[in-house]
Amino acid sequence: MEKKTMDEDSFHLKPKKWLEDLSHGRSGHEIEILTVQGLQVVAAQKGLIRCTFFVPKSLADRDGNWHTGAMATLMDDIGAAAIATTAGYIKASVNFDISCFSIVKVEEEVEIEAKVLSDRGKLSSVLVEVKRKDNGEMVALGKLWMTFI
Repeated sequence: MEKKTMDEDSFHLKPKKWLEDLSHGRSGHEIEILTVQGLQVVAAQKGLIRCTFFVPKSLADRDGNWHTGAMATLMDDIGAAAIATTAGYIKASVNFDISCFSIVKVEEEVEIEAKVLSDRGKLSSVLVEVKRKDNGEMVALGKLWMTFI
């Protein structure tokens, strides 16, 4: 098993701290803070971020479902954090393709996993999956291309 240095560990923890700060309202824009409030980061390592999220009533659409725009914002932030585990900094989305397969009711819990697919310096790609925590059913899949602007 490969040993990690303290610098490598802290490098991967910075994106985790960024997400945690957003979820507790300590940093970020109001829309980000609202959409990630309560997010729990389960794992953060090079090229991967795994989280759980309990969808609050404040993110409901008129039918009582998790608002798709709020879900997309959350996916964008988690994808950016995953890329930061390899690139060292947060990048901005330049292309975001999202497929929604199922609705999520408020007060349901989901798991979100973001995996870096490629990191080519300025341009990076990440795949973000949202699944129901109770049965693993795929809710949404997003592919993002991000760059340092």
